[in-house]
Amino acid sequence: MDNSILQMASSILSEGSICDHCMGRIFANLSTDLSNDVRGAAIKLVLSMEADRMRQESGSTEWLEKLSASSKYARKVLGKGGYEDTCWVCGNLFNNIELWVERVIDALSAVEYNSFLISTKMTGLLSENEEILWSESGTRFAEPIKTELNREVGKIIEKRTGKKAQLRRPDVVVVIELENDKVRLDINSLFIYGRYRKLVRGIPQTRWACRICGGKGCEECGFTGKLYPESVEELVSERVIKAFNATGTVFHGAGREDVDALMLGNGRPFVLEVRGAKKRSSIDLSALQQEINAFASYKVEVSDLEYVDHSKVKQIKEMRTDKTYKLTVMLEENIPEERLKLCSNKLRGVITQQTPTRAIHHRADLIRKRSVRSIELESFDENVAVFIVTCESGLYVKELISGDGGRTTPSLGEALGIYAKVVGIDVINIKS
Repeated sequence: MDNSILQMASSILSEGSICDHCMGRIFANLSTDLSNDVRGAAIKLVLSMEADRMRQESGSTEWLEKLSASSKYARKVLGKGGYEDTCWVCGNLFNNIELWVERVIDALSAVEYNSFLISTKMTGLLSENEEILWSESGTRFAEPIKTELNREVGKIIEKRTGKKAQLRRPDVVVVIELENDKVRLDINSLFIYGRYRKLVRGIPQTRWACRICGGKGCEECGFTGKLYPESVEELVSERVIKAFNATGTVFHGAGREDVDALMLGNGRPFVLEVRGAKKRSSIDLSALQQEINAFASYKVEVSDLEYVDHSKVKQIKEMRTDKTYKLTVMLEENIPEERLKLCSNKLRGVITQQTPTRAIHHRADLIRKRSVRSIELESFDENVAVFIVTCESGLYVKELISGDGGRTTPSLGEALGIYAKVVGIDVINIKS
């Protein structure tokens, strides 16, 4: 062993009693095939041998006496005495490994999981002691106390449970709270992909808080805290929360339809983030799908449910797909059908839209360009026309008809020179 390492170790011992784990951890990045306690015990043994060599070769005890002056413990470790005192750095934390293992296993017994990660929340005193130790020793090879504790507890948990420790997005993170002397679980979300069809009007995609009370409950909302009694999110989530014994959900949809629109065809893609799920992969999603559809009472229907990872949320949010709408349009006056077809054909191509007045309270006032792929007149009866419109994602189709006071151009109303308004809207297809 290099003499500088001996000097570093002797300076550490001069600070007070230190356990094998804390001694070895100072040199954790040297001889990395050893555990810290084995490395620490070896360093102490070499120090003891060096002291004996000095006595035998020169009769000098100067180094030993200098080291002993500040610590009774140094005489024990370099002489014949054993390690008896409390480690000033960790307080003999590593003597309690088995206790923490039992607590972790007990906490994990309440949760379904395939992967886990151990994390430690340090006390202020431990952090301060470690900082002093690193500063006094001048080490460049150390690892933190919590890193060793996480690893040593994790190794035993793996062996006893057969589950794997995983650094990247484990099912559950076990937090050892040293200050509170307890274990806490942070359960990572699981994610379910699917598609939904909305079969009735007047239901928003997600829960809308009452604008008067902000969700707290008031006379205006019947003390529900909601602007609408139910939503797609709530109709889907209630059965999911119960099935997974979860704390809640977050609904991530690939865009959204208007409250008064139907969502038909193959349905709108979504990812449901399930938070705090104590049950996980044991849930049969095909059976859950049937349960959700029965509970939703033909208002909402889900399909294609499958487990996915968290990256699917970003994919859903960034999805840009063409959509096909069925629009029922009320015209201010009856006009010839041929003129209606001619004017509607002018809407094919690029549409310039400024954020609609109905959306400006919650969206930035920007100008966007979107394309209309096709527009076909399906039926026409007096002053009511039905159109099938296929367009780029993000186009406001109501404003494509009304013009929104010139904020959308071209528009059907502008082309006809009369007032036109969408009175019924259905999403009939979202391109997969």
